[in-house]
Amino acid sequence: MRFNPDLLRLFGVGLAVFVADQVTKRLAEARVLPGERVDFFGPLDLTLTFNDGIAFGLAAGGGVLVILLSVIALVALGFFVGAAPPGWPTSLSGGLILGGALGNLVDRVRFGEVTDFLLLPGWPAFNLADVGITAGVVILALVMIRKPDQEGQDG
Repeated sequence: MRFNPDLLRLFGVGLAVFVADQVTKRLAEARVLPGERVDFFGPLDLTLTFNDGIAFGLAAGGGVLVILLSVIALVALGFFVGAAPPGWPTSLSGGLILGGALGNLVDRVRFGEVTDFLLLPGWPAFNLADVGITAGVVILALVMIRKPDQEGQDG
């Protein structure tokens, strides 16, 4: 079996995002009261909300359907990552998406809802898993749309 640094990087980033997400959610639950707003850093505040729907509270109360949709989305994103050119940007994006998706999926399965605790003005509360997923999707989109003559330059 050949050593694959891209796969190692993908799982390493995924594990780091998953652990950071789970630790910060539990810290927020221990230190911030539900609905409380705490000044944190610049425009970023801390709050504590629970979301039983998908992104931004859509499909609230969906229960098993939301878990099923999350698994389907994770599998679909796996196919996109698998179709992207190999290299560190692809493994980074895959790891960010994997870690974030698993972080929120574990919350849904264990608690029936996801803990959100970061708040920016004019934006719904979110968590580190959401940051990982969003950043991973943006990086993956950039990898997928780059020009063919750039392939293989990311080592």
